Amino acid sequence: MKHYEVAIIGGGLAGCSAALHIAKRGVSVVLFERGRCGAQASGVNFGGVRQQGRHPAELPLARRSRGLWDQLPELVGSNCEFVPTGHLKLARTDAEMAELEAYRNMARDFGLELELVGKKRLHEMYPYLGDNLAGGSLCREDGQANPRLVAPAFSRAARRAGADIREMSPVAAATHTGQYFEIKVRDEVVSAAKLINVAGAWGAKVAAWFGDEVEEGVIAPNMCVTEPLPLFMGPNLGVCGGSIYLRQIPHGSVIFGAGMAIADPEKIRARPLAEVTQEGARLAIEMVPRLANALLVRTWTGIEGSIADGIPVFGPSLNVRNLFHAFGFTGHGFQLGPGAGAVLCELALDGETRTAIDGLSIERFQKVASSVGRH
Repeated sequence: MKHYEVAIIGGGLAGCSAALHIAKRGVSVVLFERGRCGAQASGVNFGGVRQQGRHPAELPLARRSRGLWDQLPELVGSNCEFVPTGHLKLARTDAEMAELEAYRNMARDFGLELELVGKKRLHEMYPYLGDNLAGGSLCREDGQANPRLVAPAFSRAARRAGADIREMSPVAAATHTGQYFEIKVRDEVVSAAKLINVAGAWGAKVAAWFGDEVEEGVIAPNMCVTEPLPLFMGPNLGVCGGSIYLRQIPHGSVIFGAGMAIADPEKIRARPLAEVTQEGARLAIEMVPRLANALLVRTWTGIEGSIADGIPVFGPSLNVRNLFHAFGFTGHGFQLGPGAGAVLCELALDGETRTAIDGLSIERFQKVASSVGRH
């Protein structure tokens, strides 16, 4: 039986980042991904690198992660098309503007600076926006990246650093012997002193193997992309309530998302819905009228884990020592991925992290499971 210091279940961005950070410290680590690294939520999302609008419990992790986005060339050998275009969150009413102001005041406590933009100045700065807006909040630090590139880049960098990255390797089961973890993959069993669960929409299933019970749903954000258009859009666009979000990529296409498609986590299949796409296109045109004649060239979706309170389960297990969870990112885990991996590395190797994650603990859902016991 081959033994590692750390085993990771899940090859999304957070898992691949964790593998890279652990391997760079000279510690043996194996990562199991049942498909290809980054093929699920990490590779099919909107691509927004956004801090603005996050729950306060997520902001310390988002701030930690934002610094790593600037370091991608040094970390993984590519910037993965990361550009700090800014993120503009729009309000349609005075009440929503008041919400943006309150959020700005709260975000300052985390070192995040947001700039409120009134209605008149909004249309002076961004004349392509529709007339039904009361103002917005601009985060100049935020931006965008290509989600199809990032997790695979971290995976390759982790392998170069010495990590054992095993794609097409579904984990059938994992147990704790009282001394170490045993992970069954196909006809092989490997052991590890520590285990990181970053299994995405299947994270709760892995957690339940160890008595950590959390209800995790599934979402499938409906995404669309247009033909290339002349460059005109500045920051990424969102709106209070999250009903529509848009960004223009460097070669001109506009990517937008709105509403939910359908997904089957058992069959590992998801598909967009025509009626959701049509409504998304209507909302996109309402926000940016010049999109009315743009040709829509593709729609897609993917399977993402969702937690009822909208923030992930992140941190140590309550029931089993040396087990760490990071799942249920509820459609906004892409920006967090690099930082999530760095923090998971610290938790696994140091037993602590300098990033405040207490508000994301699994403890908010459960008590210690007496039937499992804390090993």
